[in-house]
Amino acid sequence: MAKAAMENFPVASRLLPRGVRHHLRAIYGFARLVDDIGDEVDGDRRAQLDRIEVELDRVYDATPSHPLMRRLVGTVRRFDIPPEPFRRLIAANRQDQEVSTYATFQDLVAYCALSANPVGHLVLFVLEAASPSRMALSDSVCTGLQLVEHWQDVAEDLARGRVYLPQEDLERFGCTRENLAARRPGQGFRRLMALEVGRARSMLDRGAPLARDLGGRAGFAVAAFVAGGRSALDAIAQAGYDVLSARPRPSAGRRAWTLVRTLAGSGGSAKSPTADEGGPR
Repeated sequence: MAKAAMENFPVASRLLPRGVRHHLRAIYGFARLVDDIGDEVDGDRRAQLDRIEVELDRVYDATPSHPLMRRLVGTVRRFDIPPEPFRRLIAANRQDQEVSTYATFQDLVAYCALSANPVGHLVLFVLEAASPSRMALSDSVCTGLQLVEHWQDVAEDLARGRVYLPQEDLERFGCTRENLAARRPGQGFRRLMALEVGRARSMLDRGAPLARDLGGRAGFAVAAFVAGGRSALDAIAQAGYDVLSARPRPSAGRRAWTLVRTLAGSGGSAKSPTADEGGPR
């Protein structure tokens, strides 16, 4: 849970209603646990993911033994959350054990449907705001944010043996794995990243109306998440699309200005929340 403060887009944002934050932290704990198993633990990661899925079953029909999974029980029962979004997060990390590259951009988007979009669905359940239309908007936001992190972390992911940049795009712009490892971006790589940054921005733009639809504190939080993604993309562009020699990060001023612009673009209904304002009903 201590890793929450290091995330670009913490799910339990202080912008969200206080009454739901501990439930969102329980969801974050599950997602972080599964990601850490998939990325960092020693030993048989597949077997450990299988054990977490057994623990997930116990959330619904028994008592789990893992402390983070026990913490999840109250949240699942309070909001009647189905198991499918949790299972998709586990499936994403199983896929990480088998797949290290993606042939096309659509293949990568399909991966994001497992690795990122379920988090948005879980948050909407906790906000008691889940609907097909909102989930579709949330999918665009979550996929956009996942792409932002992939584009920021090209060098870090390569060190782990993964390349999320689509292979067809690497070939189109004449980039090889060796070029990425050299950490000296040429013009072809910069043009490639400009394409990918534009794709991520389009995803965020597509999902941004969710802020207006939710309104209140939840809508303001969504606008902040979208603004965080947009400002990170701006930082990549300002760095000349060089994500190999350093990880571009937006300044606090850039994040604040982008939030103002995002709120204005959402029609102004996701206004700054007051201390006693509740979430969506």
